[in-house]
Amino acid sequence: MRFKLLLVSKNSNPTIPINYQYPLSAAIYKILQKADVDYATFLHEEGYVVDDGLKHFKLFTFSDLNCRFKIKGDRMLINSAVELVVSFHLPEAAQHFVKGLFLSQDIDIADKKSKATFKVNSVEAMSDPFSVIENKVNNTIAVRPISACVAGIKNDKDDYDFMPPTDERFALCIQYNWEQKLKALKIPFNENELKVAINLKNTKPKSRLITIKAFTKQQTRIKGYLNFDMEFTGSQEQLQVIYNAGAGLYNALGMGCLELIK
Repeated sequence: MRFKLLLVSKNSNPTIPINYQYPLSAAIYKILQKADVDYATFLHEEGYVVDDGLKHFKLFTFSDLNCRFKIKGDRMLINSAVELVVSFHLPEAAQHFVKGLFLSQDIDIADKKSKATFKVNSVEAMSDPFSVIENKVNNTIAVRPISACVAGIKNDKDDYDFMPPTDERFALCIQYNWEQKLKALKIPFNENELKVAINLKNTKPKSRLITIKAFTKQQTRIKGYLNFDMEFTGSQEQLQVIYNAGAGLYNALGMGCLELIK
């Protein structure tokens, strides 16, 4: 389930941090909490848990902001309306409820240096591409990330070593993360049937270094990639999870949001 939001600034010269992902994620949680405190708390503090109890998933993600802007230092100077895609792995029956949550809400994107407030001017429910896909095990979809896709392996310091799509381990990490999401949702899968393929064609992936919780003691940096394609093979239900919840790590911080390639 996904929605396209049109955001209109309530400030005359909106300025936001170039690392807007964390404050935008916090603003989305805030909207959810206004309607359902229990659900927002569950997403924020617990999420969907894999059997060992160590891995938690929020099962939502969002795209990069689509707008006209100028970069000044570590700030984005916005000079147009903003489009944002927000994607949830929720039953279709919740579509009208979730759409109503966002309509006419205010979204603050701020850190210690700047703040801009945007009103959600419209909410468009996007069509479900899986309604025309048969529920068989060998469906294949082609996608590209519309926000940086992050893949990594934990090192001895319990931090991630991030890798590019040109690394053969990238696809393995994306598939492992997909499998963990399916386990959390208790959706059965056969490891030999799920497949992830990276398609670089003649393009060169573009890296993006993103700072999370900037100007705090918890500040950290993650590295993701854009400008490449992927193919996922699985059942209708399995593909819906990766499409709705995002690929790779840090989905709830706006990483790994996907669009179908026509």
